[in-house]
Amino acid sequence: MGRITERLAELGIVLPPPKPPVANYLPCKRSGDLLFVSAKVSDLHGAVGADVTLEQARTAARELCLLLLSIVQSEITDLDRIESIDKLRGFVRSAPDFTRQPLVLDAASDVLVEIFDERGRHARTATGTSQLPFGAAVQIDMVIRLRPDHPIE
Repeated sequence: MGRITERLAELGIVLPPPKPPVANYLPCKRSGDLLFVSAKVSDLHGAVGADVTLEQARTAARELCLLLLSIVQSEITDLDRIESIDKLRGFVRSAPDFTRQPLVLDAASDVLVEIFDERGRHARTATGTSQLPFGAAVQIDMVIRLRPDHPIE
Protein backbone atom coordinates (compact mmCIF):
# COMPACT_ATOMS: atom_id res chain seq x y z
CA MET A 1 0.00 0.00 0.00
CA GLY A 2 1.39 3.37 -1.03
CA ARG A 3 1.79 6.37 1.23
CA ILE A 4 -1.06 8.30 -0.38
CA THR A 5 -3.39 5.29 -0.21
CA GLU A 6 -2.56 5.03 3.49
CA ARG A 7 -3.20 8.75 3.95
CA LEU A 8 -6.59 8.47 2.24
CA ALA A 9 -7.50 5.63 4.61
CA GLU A 10 -6.35 7.66 7.64
CA LEU A 11 -8.60 10.52 6.53
CA GLY A 12 -11.51 8.17 5.84
CA ILE A 13 -11.58 9.26 2.20
CA VAL A 14 -12.76 6.82 -0.43
CA LEU A 15 -12.22 8.04 -3.98
CA PRO A 16 -15.32 7.78 -6.16
CA PRO A 17 -15.23 5.72 -9.34
CA PRO A 18 -13.74 7.73 -12.23
CA LYS A 19 -16.17 9.10 -14.78
CA PRO A 20 -15.34 8.85 -18.48
CA PRO A 21 -15.28 11.94 -20.72
CA VAL A 22 -18.67 13.06 -22.04
CA ALA A 23 -17.28 14.23 -25.38
CA ASN A 24 -14.24 13.92 -27.65
CA TYR A 25 -11.38 14.62 -25.21
CA LEU A 26 -8.97 12.73 -22.99
CA PRO A 27 -9.43 12.53 -19.22
CA CYS A 28 -5.71 13.35 -18.80
CA LYS A 29 -2.92 14.36 -21.15
CA ARG A 30 0.73 13.98 -20.26
CA SER A 31 3.41 16.39 -21.46
CA GLY A 32 6.83 15.59 -20.02
CA ASP A 33 6.42 15.40 -16.26
CA LEU A 34 3.13 17.34 -16.30
CA LEU A 35 -0.28 15.72 -16.30
CA PHE A 36 -3.13 17.95 -17.46
CA VAL A 37 -6.40 16.73 -15.96
CA SER A 38 -9.53 17.64 -17.90
CA ALA A 39 -12.25 19.55 -16.09
CA LYS A 40 -15.25 17.88 -14.56
CA VAL A 41 -18.46 19.56 -13.47
CA SER A 42 -20.41 18.99 -10.29
CA ASP A 43 -23.65 17.06 -10.06
CA LEU A 44 -24.89 20.09 -8.10
CA HIS A 45 -26.75 22.52 -10.37
CA GLY A 46 -27.66 26.17 -10.02
CA ALA A 47 -26.07 29.51 -9.25
CA VAL A 48 -24.14 29.83 -6.00
CA GLY A 49 -25.63 32.62 -3.92
CA ALA A 50 -29.09 32.12 -5.44
CA ASP A 51 -30.08 28.45 -5.94
CA VAL A 52 -27.07 26.94 -4.14
CA THR A 53 -25.55 27.81 -0.76
CA LEU A 54 -21.87 28.45 -0.16
CA GLU A 55 -21.62 25.22 1.88
CA GLN A 56 -23.27 23.15 -0.85
CA ALA A 57 -20.83 24.58 -3.38
CA ARG A 58 -17.87 23.86 -1.08
CA THR A 59 -19.00 20.24 -0.73
CA ALA A 60 -19.31 20.00 -4.52
CA ALA A 61 -15.80 21.43 -4.99
CA ARG A 62 -14.32 18.91 -2.55
CA GLU A 63 -16.16 16.02 -4.23
CA LEU A 64 -14.99 17.19 -7.67
CA CYS A 65 -11.40 17.30 -6.47
CA LEU A 66 -11.67 13.70 -5.24
CA LEU A 67 -13.24 12.70 -8.56
CA LEU A 68 -10.29 14.24 -10.42
CA LEU A 69 -7.90 12.28 -8.19
CA SER A 70 -9.75 9.06 -9.01
CA ILE A 71 -9.36 9.85 -12.72
CA VAL A 72 -5.65 10.50 -12.18
CA GLN A 73 -5.31 7.24 -10.27
CA SER A 74 -6.94 5.34 -13.13
CA GLU A 75 -4.40 6.91 -15.51
CA ILE A 76 -1.21 6.50 -13.46
CA THR A 77 -2.24 3.63 -11.12
CA ASP A 78 -0.34 4.92 -8.06
CA LEU A 79 -0.99 8.38 -6.57
CA ASP A 80 2.50 8.23 -5.04
CA ARG A 81 3.72 9.06 -8.56
CA ILE A 82 2.51 12.62 -7.94
CA GLU A 83 5.38 14.99 -7.18
CA SER A 84 3.09 17.98 -6.68
CA ILE A 85 -0.24 19.52 -7.49
CA ASP A 86 0.92 22.53 -9.51
CA LYS A 87 -2.34 24.23 -10.50
CA LEU A 88 -6.00 24.05 -9.57
CA ARG A 89 -8.46 26.01 -11.65
CA GLY A 90 -12.06 26.36 -10.63
CA PHE A 91 -15.14 28.02 -12.02
CA VAL A 92 -18.17 28.81 -9.90
CA ARG A 93 -21.54 29.51 -11.47
CA SER A 94 -22.43 32.59 -9.49
CA ALA A 95 -25.41 34.79 -8.77
CA PRO A 96 -24.71 38.36 -9.92
CA ASP A 97 -23.84 39.55 -6.40
CA PHE A 98 -21.88 36.43 -5.30
CA THR A 99 -18.17 37.25 -4.91
CA ARG A 100 -16.89 34.48 -2.63
CA GLN A 101 -15.62 32.10 -5.31
CA PRO A 102 -12.28 31.67 -3.48
CA LEU A 103 -14.15 30.27 -0.46
CA VAL A 104 -15.81 27.67 -2.68
CA LEU A 105 -12.46 26.56 -4.13
CA ASP A 106 -10.83 26.51 -0.69
CA ALA A 107 -12.64 23.21 -0.07
CA ALA A 108 -10.80 21.62 -3.03
CA SER A 109 -7.49 23.19 -2.03
CA ASP A 110 -7.90 22.05 1.56
CA VAL A 111 -8.48 18.40 0.66
CA LEU A 112 -5.40 18.38 -1.58
CA VAL A 113 -3.25 19.66 1.30
CA GLU A 114 -4.89 17.16 3.69
CA ILE A 115 -3.95 14.31 1.36
CA PHE A 116 -0.59 15.41 -0.07
CA ASP A 117 0.66 17.81 2.63
CA GLU A 118 3.13 20.30 1.09
CA ARG A 119 2.99 18.49 -2.27
CA GLY A 120 -0.68 19.47 -2.38
CA ARG A 121 -0.06 23.22 -2.17
CA HIS A 122 -0.70 24.76 -5.56
CA ALA A 123 -1.29 27.86 -7.61
CA ARG A 124 -5.00 28.49 -8.12
CA THR A 125 -7.60 30.35 -10.10
CA ALA A 126 -11.14 30.89 -8.75
CA THR A 127 -13.41 32.47 -11.34
CA GLY A 128 -17.08 33.35 -11.18
CA THR A 129 -19.19 32.77 -14.28
CA SER A 130 -22.83 33.09 -15.28
CA GLN A 131 -23.09 29.56 -16.70
CA LEU A 132 -21.27 26.22 -16.71
CA PRO A 133 -21.81 23.08 -18.81
CA PHE A 134 -25.06 21.23 -18.02
CA GLY A 135 -26.02 23.95 -15.52
CA ALA A 136 -23.41 22.79 -13.01
CA ALA A 137 -22.56 24.94 -10.01
CA VAL A 138 -18.80 24.15 -9.97
CA GLN A 139 -16.15 23.05 -12.48
CA ILE A 140 -12.54 22.13 -11.66
CA ASP A 141 -9.41 21.04 -13.54
CA MET A 142 -5.81 20.47 -12.43
CA VAL A 143 -2.21 20.33 -13.55
CA ILE A 144 -0.11 17.75 -11.72
CA ARG A 145 3.66 17.22 -11.77
CA LEU A 146 4.69 13.56 -11.81
CA ARG A 147 7.80 12.18 -10.15
CA PRO A 148 10.54 11.54 -12.71
CA ASP A 149 11.47 8.26 -11.00
CA HIS A 150 7.97 6.87 -11.56
CA PRO A 151 7.41 6.82 -15.33
CA ILE A 152 4.04 5.81 -16.71
CA GLU A 153 4.29 2.60 -18.66
